Amino acid sequence: MSFFTRLRDDNADIWSRYVGHPFVQGLQDGTLPKPAFEYYLKQDYLFLIQFAKAYALAAYKSDTLDQMKAATATVSALIDTEMALHIEYCAQWGISEKEMQEIAEDPQNMAYTRYVLEKGHSGDILDLYVALSPCVIGYGEIGKLLGQSARTKREGNPYLPWIEMYAGDDYQAVFRSAIEQLDGLAEERLTPARYASLSKTFAEATRLEVGFWQMGLDVLKS
Repeated sequence: MSFFTRLRDDNADIWSRYVGHPFVQGLQDGTLPKPAFEYYLKQDYLFLIQFAKAYALAAYKSDTLDQMKAATATVSALIDTEMALHIEYCAQWGISEKEMQEIAEDPQNMAYTRYVLEKGHSGDILDLYVALSPCVIGYGEIGKLLGQSARTKREGNPYLPWIEMYAGDDYQAVFRSAIEQLDGLAEERLTPARYASLSKTFAEATRLEVGFWQMGLDVLKS
């Protein structure tokens, strides 16, 4: 069993709440209210900026040149490619970059991203990548599940491009690489005494991912 699989299986309840959240179900069947998705997109812009900082921190926490190269490559991909793609995608929803820059950071967004950064600052590179894994790996798993499911609405689903992005070959390669990277770090650094703490970090980061989905639904109540 890989390290990631162990973390996921030992936290199966919160993980299932994450990958099966009503927000995700709304993406799958096309029933998610558009204001919820639009708010999520705006917050995700701010989220990506903070995650670029987290990977910059991973470069600093790296032990080897290869680890530094991997972390800095991710920073570059987030800033130079992912952000541009996000801006382009949001424009299709009528959301400008200026609008995303000016929106207030949601408390759920802030709690999640700062938690990840705090784990990186206070711990080592394994602590940081465990905190990052529910996002990086979780989106790959969600994309794969929705992409393969016969229940996913394809005709007339406005969220199908989002699903196809995370179910597609490019992100699925990122998904597999992230698992391999996490498992590799665990081989180097994991000890029996550390596992409970790392599992707790994984559970908390996953809980904050649940909150990130819920953030989109809660805006409908305001």
